[in-house]
Amino acid sequence: MKPDISNLNLSIALEQLRHREYTALELTEACLRQIARLNPAFQAFIYPVPDLAVQAAMQADVFYNNRSFDRGEFPLLGVPLGLKDLVNIAGVPTTAGSKFFKENLPDEDASIVSKLKHSGVVLMGKTNLHEIALGVTGVNPHYGVVKNPWDTSRISGGSSSGSAVAVSLGMCLAAIGTDTGGSIRIPAALCGVVGLKPTYGRVSSFGVFPLSWNLDHVGPLTRTARDAASVLSVIAGYDPQDPASINIPVDNFLVHLEDGVNGWRVAVAKGDYIEAADAEVLVAINQAAQVFTYLGAEMKEVDLSWLEQLALANSLMTQADGAAFHRERLAQHPDWFGPDVLQRLQTGAAFTSSDYASARRSQAEGRRRFELFFEEFDLLLLPTTPISAPLIEGTGAINAARQLTRFTSPFNLTGLPALSIPCGFTKTGLPVGLQIISKHWGEAMILQAGYAFEQATGWWRHHPAG
Repeated sequence: MKPDISNLNLSIALEQLRHREYTALELTEACLRQIARLNPAFQAFIYPVPDLAVQAAMQADVFYNNRSFDRGEFPLLGVPLGLKDLVNIAGVPTTAGSKFFKENLPDEDASIVSKLKHSGVVLMGKTNLHEIALGVTGVNPHYGVVKNPWDTSRISGGSSSGSAVAVSLGMCLAAIGTDTGGSIRIPAALCGVVGLKPTYGRVSSFGVFPLSWNLDHVGPLTRTARDAASVLSVIAGYDPQDPASINIPVDNFLVHLEDGVNGWRVAVAKGDYIEAADAEVLVAINQAAQVFTYLGAEMKEVDLSWLEQLALANSLMTQADGAAFHRERLAQHPDWFGPDVLQRLQTGAAFTSSDYASARRSQAEGRRRFELFFEEFDLLLLPTTPISAPLIEGTGAINAARQLTRFTSPFNLTGLPALSIPCGFTKTGLPVGLQIISKHWGEAMILQAGYAFEQATGWWRHHPAG
């Protein structure tokens, strides 16, 4: 039996590897063929590492052939995984999708890379992104346009553009992204895959190129909620090297995954701010809410128009923090930045300390408001994005950022865990994403809810033709 990349996910692949239905090398070579065949058109990878991948796969097969080895010690053994090109692998370039860092060669692994290697993954290389992660279109002037796998005339979303596309097209079975205002969840929604932004401080960002120290999150993109739980189980945990990391016990994200949502209290976001979404998106979200009712959840509509203030504050902080980090580059070589990124950095540099203080106050108020909110509710449902993937041609990156982060960025500001999961398609065949939110450190709950929704609907079985 040869691996069928078009329909394979991480969990199924692990089961088939353990039963030796094929080898880790055969699985890796199938993904490498996908990269060779599709990457010229979709630009998902900046820097594939086929030699390193083959070497890691062969090592995985040595362990699999040793029947006495402890499988629990290597939970992702032989799984092909991509890394957004912000995440350091020793000896492999980290470009951050930027002209400034095209020759940047890290001398040590990021903390999550060390964890992933110890889990047995096969690293496939570095995925493309919106330049310095400051944008949501995936149109990169230095490393190419990352195209949507469902319609190549449309954007893939960003900034973790290549990670979402690589998973969607079977170039790898999971990928790591980062999320400052929606950069995992937006491409997940537009490309029809699962994207998880954990609680702020849950996953180390040590060795991950920053955009905003205050808002950056690291998390997985996968084909299913179970796959996301498996990857999160490996990368989560306290890291003393990361000043944002929080020392709190890590849940077993798989133990209650199949327990359902019967009796859970679920809020569905309503109000003018939400209703501004495209009609087809709203229909899909309403239908998703009905699925949760069918699954036994108690549903209640709640006006969340106050999210607008949080979104504005997140945008201001993202641009200001980005301008602070890139201050010297902005002064010395502004022409090396793409036009949209340069404009957003210059906007960030122009904000006053009073502007920033007000945004931080909105952050504190938003966190407290949601702490009280989740005393009443277990989950919140709302769209991931207000529209499906817009056309590449004619879509301005700055306006796209403002529009596509509308429903995602409030949860970066507040640091809440957020899951985007496929929940349907538009009439033109473009994916729609459902966003599931819970209290701080509630990743197990949103993954449990996502799994229950997947099993009830089957949207996760839909993949682009490739």
